[in-house]
Amino acid sequence: MGIFDKVLSKLGFGSAKAAEPAPAAPAPTATAPATPEPAPAPQAAPAAPPPPKPIEVVDVVAQLEERAAKHPEKLNWRTSIVDLLKLLDIDSSFAARKELAHELGIPADLMADSAKMNMWLHKTVLARIAANGGNVPADLLD
Repeated sequence: MGIFDKVLSKLGFGSAKAAEPAPAAPAPTATAPATPEPAPAPQAAPAAPPPPKPIEVVDVVAQLEERAAKHPEKLNWRTSIVDLLKLLDIDSSFAARKELAHELGIPADLMADSAKMNMWLHKTVLARIAANGGNVPADLLD
C-alpha cells in the first residue's frame, strides 16, 4: 500500500483505487481452422456491462477540521502537507514526503527545492483526494 492509499484509507474512502483505471482485458486470439466449417448459428448479443458505480463522496473538510480540533498541536492542514499528514497519523518526515512525491509523479525540477516540493505535494494530494470523491474546497485546488 502506497502512502497516498494510506491517506485515502484514513479519510474513509471505500476503494483506495477508485480514480485509477482498471486494466484492460487482453483480446482473445483466434486461429484459422484448417478446413472450412459451416457458419455457427447466430447468438444473442452479449449482455450490456453494468453501469459504473458512482464515486462515494467523503466529507474531507469535516473530518480534518474535527481531527485538528482534537489534536494537541495547532495544525493547519489547509496550507501544510506536513500538518495534513500529521492529522492523518501518517509519517510526515522529509523521506516520507519525498516518497509520496515520487509516488504521485512530481516533476524532477521541483525535487531540488523542498519548499516547492511541499507546495506541489499539498496541492496534488488535495486534488487527488477530490478526484476520488472528497469535498475539497475549490480555493485549495487552484
